Amino acid sequence: MVKRLLIFIFLSITTIGCVEKVNKDPFVWIPIEVTATAYNSVPSQTSDIHPEITAWGDSLKPGMKVIAVSRDLIAKGLKYNTMVRIDEFSDTFYVKDKMHHKWRNSIDIYMDNDIKKAREWGRRKLIIKYAVLKQNLDSLQAMSEINNIE
Repeated sequence: MVKRLLIFIFLSITTIGCVEKVNKDPFVWIPIEVTATAYNSVPSQTSDIHPEITAWGDSLKPGMKVIAVSRDLIAKGLKYNTMVRIDEFSDTFYVKDKMHHKWRNSIDIYMDNDIKKAREWGRRKLIIKYAVLKQNLDSLQAMSEINNIE
């Protein structure tokens, strides 16, 4: 009987521990469909003077997992340093750059200086997921409601 009780206690603690780990992710991952293109840190695609400097002032270096977002997406929650998951990639990307005002509902994936790779990527519609802290979810929903009214 004592042995069964110890097994029950062990299994209960293990199960509770697993449930707590699942719920510890502080983020909610919000899906959104966007048009995705790719860009490189070269003068013809960015700045003639400093092609490696983003609109927010970060320095791009090969290997960084960075995206630029259209400015309308910033209002939807994809602001500076937001984590983004793109199904086609195993890595998590970070919003570090802004696109020109003319683009809407778009992201640009940084692909170093590999112009061929960026051209092969082309233009695609896909669903990305971006991280919002659970504690900030209410303010994001309120902001979304305001944007839908206007």
